[in-house]
Amino acid sequence: MGVTGTRESVGNQAEDLVRRTRATSDLPVCVGLGVSNAVQAKEVAGFADGVIVGSAFVKLLLGGAGPAGRAGGRTGAGGRARGRRAQELTSAFD
Repeated sequence: MGVTGTRESVGNQAEDLVRRTRATSDLPVCVGLGVSNAVQAKEVAGFADGVIVGSAFVKLLLGGAGPAGRAGGRTGAGGRARGRRAQELTSAFD
């Protein structure tokens, strides 16, 4: 499936891999390759048991400014941006 990280689309390989994994296990199958926005999260939720968002948040953390201009701060503009991003990603499930 390739390298993890944000991408333009989820791709058909993820759905096929979930199908093949379910054929061998009763455990929940979650997908996190390339999920970086609400549209992709909703797409993945249609065929997987869970959606994992990693790179999109890391990118936001590294680019966000917090207290005293430090990247990744927990308050201020950086914290608000992370909150908005979380809301955007989870809006796919409303």
